This record gives sequence, C-alpha cells and structure tokens, in this order.
Amino acid sequence: MRLGVSDDGVTLSKTVVIETPLSYEAGIGEFKRAAESLIMGDKVSAVAGGIAGPFSQKKKVLLRSPNLEDWIDRPLRADLEEFFGTPVYIENDAALAGLGEATRGAGKDFDIVAYITVSTGVGGVRIIKGKIDSKTIGFEPGHQIIDADKSIIPTADGVFIEDYISGKALAKATGKKPSEIRDPKVWDDFAKILAYGLNNVCVFWSPDVIVLGGSMITGNPAIPVDKAAAYLREVLHIYPELPVIKKATLEDYGGLHGALELIKQQKMSG
Repeated sequence: MRLGVSDDGVTLSKTVVIETPLSYEAGIGEFKRAAESLIMGDKVSAVAGGIAGPFSQKKKVLLRSPNLEDWIDRPLRADLEEFFGTPVYIENDAALAGLGEATRGAGKDFDIVAYITVSTGVGGVRIIKGKIDSKTIGFEPGHQIIDADKSIIPTADGVFIEDYISGKALAKATGKKPSEIRDPKVWDDFAKILAYGLNNVCVFWSPDVIVLGGSMITGNPAIPVDKAAAYLREVLHIYPELPVIKKATLEDYGGLHGALELIKQQKMSG
C-alpha cells in the first residue's frame, strides 16, 4: 500500500509504503495507522485511491481480485469515508496509475493514452483527453487470451497474458524473484509476448501513445521496452505506423498522482 498526502492538491507532501495484508481487517487497520501518521491531526478534504481488481462504483465494493480475496465484497469505501469523514473515490489501481501518467507523466502530451502495467499482475486503462474512459465495470487487459491452446509456453499457469509475463507468473515458474532472473533470453521472450498484447491494445484502443509501467518494466532487470516495440512492429500490420511506445516516468507513485488528478476532476464536476 502506498499512501500520500498533498497540501496543495498538486504535489505530494509526504508518502509512506507498507506491505498489504491479505486480511481485510488487518489491512484496514494498517491503512488507518499509516494515514494517521501522515495526516498528523490535520483536516482531510478529499480522499482517492486505487485497488487491484474491478471496483463497483454502484455497490462500493471490490468485485474480483486474485491477490486480495478477503477484500472482495467488503465495505471498503464506506469504512474509509467513516474514518476520514469526507468523500472517498476509489478506482482500479492500474487505472489510477494510468491517469497519473496521462496527466503528469509520460503520456501528458497525448490525447489518447493506453497505459499497461506489468507487475505482480497485468493491468491497464484507456485515458481520453486526461480522463479515464467510460466503462461498465473496468478494464482488465491482463485477462486477454494470448495462447488459447498453450502452444507458446505449455508450462504456463493459464492462457491469459498475465499468466505469462507477470511477476507472479515468473516467480511461480522459476521459484525466484524477477530481480534474480539475469538471463537476457527470459526478458527477450517476455518482450515478444508483451508485443502480442500490445497488438491487441492497438487494434482495440487505437492510442496515440502506449505507456508501459510496473516493476516488470521499470525494474532491473526488466522487460526491454525497445524490444517490445520492435516485436510489435513485426506483428502489427494493419496500421501504417505504430503509436509511440514510452516507459512510465512516475515509477511507484503513478497511482498517487492519479488519485490527486481524480480528486481535482471530481471537484470540478461538482
């Protein structure tokens, strides 16, 4: 969990990073303690944040999450609004990170931004002129089927792209942390599989720019962005030119910057 506060609504004044407990009760407790250490008794005017998985704005609960099963259907927004005494806006975590990159990071000069994060899982969002695109539930590009018959990597844990190139998938296949994998062929293979996913991003979302983020992109070692772009050129033939491919610039704090932007947009809309 990454928490931050802002005095001016634009910049982050203080931040803190803590492990996310799998238990909802423990997680809320840790969150409140961390928030209190940042707030220091000051009044909070608005709160925004992201969580992994599709979040129902109508029901105000997390609908699905492969990594936080105990958080599903819990009254997260209601609990936080009671704690802070102010409106709380919750989005998918990748969507918020994409909003941050689109308005304050690598995608800020483009109208249509596709943001793809490759980290523990794979997520993403489409941003149109600085706002998260309309959706019924949410964007889940990590669940696109890349290899229906499992012919590319027969030993993969599933058929979705995040079953191949996520940090969780890599750790399960090798028993090692991604930072411990130094074989360049592994990262080159991941770049090729990512390119298949980016092909789908292009033909469905038609972006001006694709911003790639997450620890599997920005870490060391990592999936080489230039290699992914090169492989994309080999597979994407329907367009005369590719969108711009860029690495995220806000690193681990894209979601906090996206939260600040979401609060600003909510206040402007009344």
